[in-house]
Order: sequence, then structure tokens, then C-alpha cells
Amino acid sequence: MAIHVVLYQPDIPSNTGNIALTCSATDTALHLIRPLGFSTDEEMLKKAGIDFWHSVNITYYDSLDDFFSKNQGEFYYIETFGEKTHSGFDFSDVAKEHYFMFGKETTGLPKDLLEDNKDHFLRIPMNQHVRSLNLSSTAAILVYEALRQQGFPNLK
Repeated sequence: MAIHVVLYQPDIPSNTGNIALTCSATDTALHLIRPLGFSTDEEMLKKAGIDFWHSVNITYYDSLDDFFSKNQGEFYYIETFGEKTHSGFDFSDVAKEHYFMFGKETTGLPKDLLEDNKDHFLRIPMNQHVRSLNLSSTAAILVYEALRQQGFPNLK
């Protein structure tokens, strides 16, 4: 698996559901760092009409430290104030693990994590009329840009 989406303490179930669908459709790994603002137990997923959860390569973590202790690769932090655009990064190496990390919808990523990783901030270009794009839209843009650079491996 060369492409990963990491959600740090996601709050909004529909965002995570849409991202999980993108991950399922593209064989992209999904990593969820607790606490989550919603339940992912089978009854709640069924009630929400999410019938693809079993096909998502998903891993849960109890903290950022837990996540980083179990994963290695290139980490990219999605921030509206990143200086480089998403298309300015090279995700083409399929032998490398590429992790796109998104912060909590209401508060973003922890400030100490951001301070240490400014060279790996990326952003999606947009005009000044909006503060940011929806989390699930941004995740899809990044996953498909990485897949495009890799030649859409294993996708028809």
C-alpha cells in the first residue's frame, strides 16, 4: 500500500464516511487516530447506510505517538497556510509510503506537530472567498493526485 489517509481525531461522521468510500474505491489505507467524534460500531454503520466499511483497509490508533511508532514513510500535513501546493510534491514513487495527514475538523493538527514539519505542509489552491474545502473533498483531491502521478495502479 503506497498511499495512506490519516485522520487525527475526526469529528464529523459524514466526512470520515466519504473518505472511507474513497479509500475503499482506490485501495488507499485509512488510519484513524482516537478519540473519534462518532461510533464506528456495526450497528451505527448499518444505520448510516455504510455497506462498504468491511472493504476499507482501516487501522485505529490511540494517539499520535501510537500512530508514528507503527508507520514509516513520507508524511504530508494538509494545512490551508501551506506554502507549496499539492501538485508541487512528488508522490510518484510506488515503493514509498505516502501519508496525507488531516487534523480534527474544528481545531486542526496539534501545533507541536506542525512546528516540526513545515517543509511538508501542502495546500489545495483556492480563492479567498472560502476558508477551506471540505475535508472529504480535499482527501479525494490528494488521493487522486497521488494515484495520477503513480499511473493509477490497479485501477481500471
